[in-house]
Amino acid sequence: MIRGAVLHSPSRRLAWLLFLAFGCVFAASLGHLLKPAFLQGVTDLPDLPFLAMLRWDAGWYGSIAKDGYWFTPGQQSPVAYFPLYPMLIRAAGWLGANRWVAGAVLSFGAGIGGLLAFHRWVGRVAPAQATTAWLLLVSYPYACYLYGVVYSDALFLLLVVGAFLALESDSPIAAAVLGALATACRPVAPAVVIGLTVRSLERRRRAGLPIRVLDLVPGLSGLGLLAYMLFLHNQFGDALAFAHVQGAPGWESASGWNVLLKSEWFHHMRVDHWTIKLRLGAHAFVTLGAIALIPSVFRRLGWGYGAYVLLVLAMPAASSKDLQGMGRYAIAAFPVFVPLAQGLDEWSGVRDLLLLVLAVALAATAFVWGTGAYVA
Repeated sequence: MIRGAVLHSPSRRLAWLLFLAFGCVFAASLGHLLKPAFLQGVTDLPDLPFLAMLRWDAGWYGSIAKDGYWFTPGQQSPVAYFPLYPMLIRAAGWLGANRWVAGAVLSFGAGIGGLLAFHRWVGRVAPAQATTAWLLLVSYPYACYLYGVVYSDALFLLLVVGAFLALESDSPIAAAVLGALATACRPVAPAVVIGLTVRSLERRRRAGLPIRVLDLVPGLSGLGLLAYMLFLHNQFGDALAFAHVQGAPGWESASGWNVLLKSEWFHHMRVDHWTIKLRLGAHAFVTLGAIALIPSVFRRLGWGYGAYVLLVLAMPAASSKDLQGMGRYAIAAFPVFVPLAQGLDEWSGVRDLLLLVLAVALAATAFVWGTGAYVA
């Protein structure tokens, strides 16, 4: 089966990862052939098969890379998208690269790097579950967002896993730098700051060593968010523009009991087409499953990782009216794959079958994404 084929060989792991990654690109390309749906109104998009992964929010990132930020209160605006990822695409443009090619290559490379870093990280904190946990993440159906989709998820995974890996390697300064870059990539700074800081203090306590000022340095990872807020304040007079714009028509992410109780999710499940029910049902399933694993993360990996997972899941889940996108956001909650792997390793037959099903579902998700359907 899949787990046995991968074993513990780095070369075989890399081969399997590349097989899945390029398989997703191929599946998306097939979907595009069936139903071409490239970004509308774009004149500088090369006719390359792997760019079939360009969909939806890729347009916003490409726009920021080309034209920068603008903000109109009450309207959808690019300030909703954090700056590190599109700025790296812009930097590639300064070197002569096409912005869309640069975005796809950046996402693909960051995704591969993030998944390899995840294996190193899990090898430190839970070596017995390293292979299974890694296979679960690389085969996770929404992991297609790590294989060339022009979204910031792959870069964020690379940075946040790198930050925790640096911390486990006794490099709190490196953890703070990588953490700061992560908070400049996605709006989950409280999760990163609290998770890294608590884990740093927890490691010292468990080692029976006194707390040093250096152990608080990972708390500086919030500087990425702070820098973006200062930019928004200077440019538009609203340091929280990225949050305020979420209520614009079309996004309509708000607060209140209807959002907390997911009234819109239940409405969709009652009256909409079965494809929408399947999509939103899958996001709800992933959300509940990840939340159910949080206590095990606390017990297995400690308070730092538990706090990080709790916040990185709670922040988007609490603000989403229908849980749309939670399958993708759950990638950031990478520690949940450790207790899941631990449970599955006790049932090897179920584990191997599940890994096969996940790999097939991953290809199917990429194919559907390639048709232009909204997946997450």
